[in-house]
Amino acid sequence: MDTVSGRTRAEGAPARERLMDAACAEVVSGGWAERRMADIATSAGVSRQTLYNVFGSKEGLLQAIVVREVNALLDRVVLLLDAEDGDPAHVVSRATRLVLGAARDSPLLHAVVTGDRDLLPVLTTRSAPLLDILGERIAAMLNGRLPDLDPSVADAVADVNVRLTVSYALQPIDPDEAARRVETVVHGMLLVGR
Repeated sequence: MDTVSGRTRAEGAPARERLMDAACAEVVSGGWAERRMADIATSAGVSRQTLYNVFGSKEGLLQAIVVREVNALLDRVVLLLDAEDGDPAHVVSRATRLVLGAARDSPLLHAVVTGDRDLLPVLTTRSAPLLDILGERIAAMLNGRLPDLDPSVADAVADVNVRLTVSYALQPIDPDEAARRVETVVHGMLLVGR
């Protein structure tokens, strides 16, 4: 069962997807800490060795499912960004609001934020893969919208935006207030960087 969409995946789905679906179900149900890699592999209908070959470790699997969830969220953010014609700082603010709302409403992300001590580091101390992906997508949007902006400034703005957004997701704040704060910071950075 794909717990994110509520659909049952076909048995013929790639092993990687079945493994991530099985792991996601364990995280959302609160059973992640007790599950061994062998349990997840069995649930997905693949060998334990395949699981290790694909993800390397339980931490690698956890990061993969969070990255998958965030990438799906970012696809929604990109649609929002593409539809917006306004000031890039305002667009980033709207994207922040969307991300924070989704982080609050996503069963997986909610479980990671509120779950056991093994889950939270994927968003904090071991968050580099996630932050890199988020930052790259925001920097690409800024570079596309502001072609005269120095790419290093776009990277810095994206990095600060991502870190603020993750921080606000971990310490809940009204999404509108967080978005206003992010917009103020991004606007100031863009002014200095032009």
